[in-house]
Amino acid sequence: MEQAAYNFKEVMSKPERLAPGHRMCAGCGGTIAVRNVLRALKEGDKAVIGNATGCLEVSSFMYPYTAYEDSYIHNAFENAGATLSGVETAYNVLKKKGKIKDTYKFITFGGDGGTYDIGFQSLSGAMERGHDMVYVCYDNGAYMNTGTQRSSATPQYADTTTTPAGSVSAGKVQIRKDLAAIIAEHHVPYVGQTTFTSNFKDLYTKAQKAIYTPGAAFLNVMSPCPRGWGYETSELMNICKLAVDTCYWPLFEVIDGKWILSYEPKKKLPVEDFLKPQRRFRHLFRKENEELIGCFQEEVDRRWEELRNRCNS
Repeated sequence: MEQAAYNFKEVMSKPERLAPGHRMCAGCGGTIAVRNVLRALKEGDKAVIGNATGCLEVSSFMYPYTAYEDSYIHNAFENAGATLSGVETAYNVLKKKGKIKDTYKFITFGGDGGTYDIGFQSLSGAMERGHDMVYVCYDNGAYMNTGTQRSSATPQYADTTTTPAGSVSAGKVQIRKDLAAIIAEHHVPYVGQTTFTSNFKDLYTKAQKAIYTPGAAFLNVMSPCPRGWGYETSELMNICKLAVDTCYWPLFEVIDGKWILSYEPKKKLPVEDFLKPQRRFRHLFRKENEELIGCFQEEVDRRWEELRNRCNS
């Protein structure tokens, strides 16, 4: 695939495929992820958008109205992957019979609850079968739509309503699942991990590759949630920058099995810089819990070195 040069003004001036007026929260990363992924579609190409039940779905779709300019399907929590793979298969049959001439792309969105957990079986099946579709996870690290319950994407020690931090608990016990690595083991043509960097170049270029690489593709987009994470809405971009510069959320691609590091900070920041602005981690900064920050740092360092080794092998 030939990748066009990135022009920020040109990209941002593209017509919006997600209409304004949806009901997502101020400072939410979900709609930023959707808008920038859909901007990667070429003008003239049509799309079918799938959407697993979650924050994004309930806020961008109220029957019979939707915020999407393209064809839209609301899926159940657990079957976004299966639904879009079925639609993609039907499209290929109709196009082969000459009943459809337009070019369609198939993109489905799901939060981490509907992707890492409830919808994983459906996602895994779609990836293994190799359908020409893109699954985009907007990862906000918990079941935010139903009250901030922990998911397997929730980082260790996070305070959620089902892993409350207090006198007898330091938050979630388990470490976060590495879903991008798991999907890469399905041997799909493209996997990308990204978030919102200064000019959205990383997100846009990876979305473009995912959409226009033939076969199954997966994008994991860290999409912070101000309510669940507990940061000021104006701090969204700063939170993302800290996640990348502390290597909590590294940026990378896996293209036909080859691991490629997209960004390596010149100065790797301590993970506490990422944790401190978030209310869900404030208990870690109490004197009796300070050693837990060290444990968190060890896990970040371990995963970072593992990623670098994969990319250098």
